[in-house]
Amino acid sequence: MAYSINSDCVSCGACVSDCPVDAIAPGDAHYVINEDSCIDCGVCVPSCPVDAIIEG
Repeated sequence: MAYSINSDCVSCGACVSDCPVDAIAPGDAHYVINEDSCIDCGVCVPSCPVDAIIEG
């Protein structure tokens, strides 16, 4: 199951450079993860300072 970014995201972009498949992009209100591109590796999770990246 792909990861997603919830509304706790502060749009800092810390996770963007960690994603090995460039699945994270700016959205309207906060960053979003493209579910079709996400490979479920979890590398982005520890880089989020507000724990906004969740599985599912």
